[in-house]
Amino acid sequence: MNFKLKSLFLIVSLFAIAMGFLESAVVVYLREIYYPGGFDFPLAPIDSHIAITEILREAATIIMLLTLGILAGRNTASRFAWFLYSFAIWDIFYYVFLKFLLNWPESLMTDDLLFLIPVTWVGPVITPVIVSLSMIGLAVIILIYDNKKVITKIKKPEWMLLITGSVILILGFTWDYSAYMLENYSFSEIWTMPEKQTLYDTASAYIPRKFNWFLFCLGEIIILSGIGIYWNRLRNKT
Repeated sequence: MNFKLKSLFLIVSLFAIAMGFLESAVVVYLREIYYPGGFDFPLAPIDSHIAITEILREAATIIMLLTLGILAGRNTASRFAWFLYSFAIWDIFYYVFLKFLLNWPESLMTDDLLFLIPVTWVGPVITPVIVSLSMIGLAVIILIYDNKKVITKIKKPEWMLLITGSVILILGFTWDYSAYMLENYSFSEIWTMPEKQTLYDTASAYIPRKFNWFLFCLGEIIILSGIGIYWNRLRNKT
């Protein structure tokens, strides 16, 4: 790894770590307002404009990380890799700073609200950390071999494994919440119900019951298989 690549890793890491602190700072403020006794499920009711702001903030965060990847990379593969790397570093340090600032989570098995787009994602803290480590692994492989001037384009079979595994992971994160909502409403009611406040009240009462470890592990295995096949192909080129 040459000096230029090492420097770029340092710069992108610092940016992502700083974003992780900003993310955790926002959560500190929100928890001070809505969870003065400490965060726990069910979620405290919040005004609709605050909920919309949170969703837009999450979308803005992804756009910022995508932009960082575009600026740092020199081709499509390296831009994708820098996005993955910065996202993973940001996510891991978000929890590091929350532990430092709030002494939360209590353990890696503590349930957390992970994402709100397109529906609520929930899972033990260890699960996004594992996903982030997988993302870092793939990103580092791409960037190291790209630095060696190896063609790092991900082929269709590898993409299929990565995408399939990712979809299964998303299903794992949203499975319990979706099952909870469908126990109370039909799929059509969720999208067409005129009394949205009733729907919102039901969603706010959600308490995680059982994380779908089968789907999570299956998704991770498929993703790691794709990474392994990709890595082996690049190694054979050098």
